[in-house]
Amino acid sequence: MAHPSDAIQLNHTVVHSYDRSLSAHFLADILGLEVGAPFGPFLPVDLSNGVTLDYYESKGAQIQPQHYAFLVPDEGFDAMIDRLEAAGVTYYADPGHMEPGKVNGLFGGRGAYFDDPDGHNMEIMTRPYAR
Repeated sequence: MAHPSDAIQLNHTVVHSYDRSLSAHFLADILGLEVGAPFGPFLPVDLSNGVTLDYYESKGAQIQPQHYAFLVPDEGFDAMIDRLEAAGVTYYADPGHMEPGKVNGLFGGRGAYFDDPDGHNMEIMTRPYAR
């Protein structure tokens, strides 16, 4: 018998930004995704697992940086790193940003961290963390 919690999934989350278009397009470009049509005050970036990042412009408010981690296909990882380099964005092997220009090899995959235009700590990784 399935447990009721087996059907619970994250559907969307709001990503606060100073410029929703700049930030949504930045992430979509790095990940190789499209930005959707505006939905009220939100500018969506849809991920392949059905989760939507709804970019919201926080006018005049200080943004508290968050961490967003993306499980990406191994065959697309190098292209994402190339797009970061082409955009002049420094990536790091660690979440504390102490190892610039390097990727990590956690859990048999590859991963990197980078800041988006609003200071959110973004992570791309090819293997999920073992729990």
